[in-house]
Amino acid sequence: MTAESAETMASGSVHRYPVAPGCELNVRSGPGTGYSIVDVLPLGATVPVNCQTPGTRVTGPYGTSNIWDNIGNGRFVADAYVKTGSDGYVAPRCG
Repeated sequence: MTAESAETMASGSVHRYPVAPGCELNVRSGPGTGYSIVDVLPLGATVPVNCQTPGTRVTGPYGTSNIWDNIGNGRFVADAYVKTGSDGYVAPRCG
């Protein structure tokens, strides 16, 4: 278990959300498609949304949005691929 996941479990304040079915989602180093890909999440993944920030506008299974979800230190995914149940922010703004 990473220190980050231990912290998340201890605080209980970060919710996990499913990535869109059938999608292997790119994890980027910043909130936009111009940032480097640092990981690819497998099919069926769920992600913690620590905070959210505006970035590159992306169209995905859950609409078009410029919201990016921070899922770890230097790890961001496009919110349009994460089923948060909202078109807006569901976590505090990053920064």
